Amino acid sequence: MGLQNAKSRELYQRALKVMPYGVNSNFRYWGPDDTMVVTHGQGAYLWDGDGKRYIDYRMGFGPVILGHGYPAVADRVAETIRQSGTVFAFTTVMEIELAERLTRMTGLDKVRLANSGTEATMHALRLARAHTGRESFIKFEGQYHGMSDYYLYSTASSPRGGLGAPSNPINAQVSSGIPKGIARYVINLPYNRPEILERTVRAKWGDLAAIVVEPTMGNCGGILPEQDWLETIRRLCDEYGIVMIMDEVKTGFRLARGGAQELFRVRADLATYAKAMASGYPIAAFAGREEVMQTLEPGSVAHGGTYVGNLVGVAAALATLELMEKEPVLETIHARGKMLMSGLGEILDDAGIVNHVLGHPSMFGLALGSKTRPTDYRGYVASDMDLYERIMAGLIRRGAMPELDGREPWFLSYSHSEKDIADTLGMFEEAVREAKG
Repeated sequence: MGLQNAKSRELYQRALKVMPYGVNSNFRYWGPDDTMVVTHGQGAYLWDGDGKRYIDYRMGFGPVILGHGYPAVADRVAETIRQSGTVFAFTTVMEIELAERLTRMTGLDKVRLANSGTEATMHALRLARAHTGRESFIKFEGQYHGMSDYYLYSTASSPRGGLGAPSNPINAQVSSGIPKGIARYVINLPYNRPEILERTVRAKWGDLAAIVVEPTMGNCGGILPEQDWLETIRRLCDEYGIVMIMDEVKTGFRLARGGAQELFRVRADLATYAKAMASGYPIAAFAGREEVMQTLEPGSVAHGGTYVGNLVGVAAALATLELMEKEPVLETIHARGKMLMSGLGEILDDAGIVNHVLGHPSMFGLALGSKTRPTDYRGYVASDMDLYERIMAGLIRRGAMPELDGREPWFLSYSHSEKDIADTLGMFEEAVREAKG
């Protein structure tokens, strides 16, 4: 595709000399000629090494819900560092304020902070095991819960052919370096298939500590839960004493102020948060019912971290969440998202491309060429992902930046304007015409 121009290529060659494949996350690697180097961002835009501006729909994989360098957050962080410091070996007043706000917004009883989504989901699983005395857990194909070993099976990186039959799935390990014995504790099932879930739980509940679910498929086009899907998980967890962990790392404070639990009216025993809670600053959390969270007794169940509760992340989260409660942040994002989803679908229809616009206006995806609307990972990867990538490459060359891989949703921010949406749709129409030709 040749997305690098001269200066970007020079910067990437520098990166190759000091970082494996020139990146600090494998998800940022698009190949030797297309891996991008960014110099800065502002609002809804980012600039590459050649000074070219893009309308950003990746938004750091979802965290930057207000916009790059949003003044209210940046000013709060800078003021906090100057006046209050950064890290202490004690609880701070600001941590208490953030925990109070998080519990009020989510409706959950108690919260602990972490540094990343991976940490939050790792600790939530450990806590569920400690609380139940059981060891195995269920997750769902195509869902990604971070980089800890237990979760790196049958993610959105897994080939469709390695998953086995839907009624008897195979754990598809997605990385070398994971001890073989870990797979015995992990049960992967198709998303949105309650009959398979119910049969599995009834057969294996005696050693099931948790069912871990992304309420929408955050790494698979934003696919939404079918009617009664989340309610079925909740009912089975209640019936068999299993901890329901809702991974809201992507959906938290994005789909609604109280996250997916508010939107879908299903309450988890534990929920994990990161990304949008601080508009791009590194902080995360896991929260839950009093009975479960109080299992974190010091000396009995491990949770900690030197940078947990650092004031940079805490200040950013406080500023972000306060703004969400005072201003129409989500209402604006959702309105812009509806405009974009509708426009993309109309352009594809006019071009004669079979399509399904999936997900929520704040984080959505497109499935091309599928006769039936995908409701799980297997259905999504059967879509025409090559056509999607060709269209996205054309769109990026024209100045709008979604993820090349359609499994990663489009993300909108409070800074995206109606003009940004209109400009994107104009570029998208040209990219579709080019890809068809």
